[in-house]
Amino acid sequence: MTLGRLLIVGGGQSGLAAARAGRDRGWEPVVLEAGPHPVGSWPAYYDSLHLFSPRRFSNFPDYPFPGPAEGYPHRDDVVNYLSDYAMWLDVDIRTNARVTQVTADPSEGFTAMLADGARVTGDVLIAATGSFTNPHAPQVPGRDEFAGEVLHVADYRSPEAFAGQRVLVVGAGNSAVQVAHELSHTARVALVVRDRVRFAPQKIAGRDLHWWLARTGADFLAPRVLSRIVKGTPVIDTGAYRTALQSGRLEQRGPFARFTPHGVVWPDDTREDVDAVIFATGYRPHLPYLTSLRALDEAGMPRHQQGVSTVQPGLGYLGVEFQRSFSSNTLRGVHRDAAHVITALARQRRRIRR
Repeated sequence: MTLGRLLIVGGGQSGLAAARAGRDRGWEPVVLEAGPHPVGSWPAYYDSLHLFSPRRFSNFPDYPFPGPAEGYPHRDDVVNYLSDYAMWLDVDIRTNARVTQVTADPSEGFTAMLADGARVTGDVLIAATGSFTNPHAPQVPGRDEFAGEVLHVADYRSPEAFAGQRVLVVGAGNSAVQVAHELSHTARVALVVRDRVRFAPQKIAGRDLHWWLARTGADFLAPRVLSRIVKGTPVIDTGAYRTALQSGRLEQRGPFARFTPHGVVWPDDTREDVDAVIFATGYRPHLPYLTSLRALDEAGMPRHQQGVSTVQPGLGYLGVEFQRSFSSNTLRGVHRDAAHVITALARQRRRIRR
């Protein structure tokens, strides 16, 4: 006899982690994945993407990542890993099952309505759809007048299309610096940042940074505690990125004031012709299917505490950045969040039954 049906919206790394945690704790997981494969957004990331954590720190419990333990997996390696993991889990995963709305009833639990008209019910629900489908970019005056290309890093694939161009990459995180660096080999690139890029060495005393994070417990620190220690999100660097900035091959500038038809205006009123602007400015949770539950705030963000809804009993979240720790929305950390959320929902269900 199971604890009940665990309904999971999203079949990427967060959804699979939820299914594993639920299965191991006596739930009957049903995963609803909008795409054709249970691999989340990984196939859509840019072509050169490699994880910043080695394989030994990038796998789920009891399921090693194939390949050299100290190597850094490519995007396609992650896709294959998640696909194989989904088969190994041997739970009910339904692909091409896009959820359009979820309703809740105190006695009947949750009902997920699908785009094809089908309905799937569950006793508790985990929203694990992540944020990749909702890229965030600031509203800069004049953008509609700009004749060049404006895109988010979510739509960037490779540098070939930008060869010989003047490109601005907006952002100071790992993706922004990695993309700007690879573009700088064939294009004239400026990294546009509000403050400055902060670096963390990929290896310290011969060991990967993630070994030290695990050894010291920093990977488990709550975001509010970590923010007092580290200002901003550091870019993990072998030394290549810092060298490119210091040499001038990769330029670093403050934010531009506005677009013009052919470029941008910098704060000192100088104008520059620009061919393309790539925003690497992050993502926001995208949970429109929860609107009827009133589980979101005015900005569409989930009302939660460490992944457990504060307004809707039986509802949990996974894949929210810094949900419980620095590593929450990562392959190496999401399983810990999954265990926490599943345990909390089980407690809620027991209280409701009593």
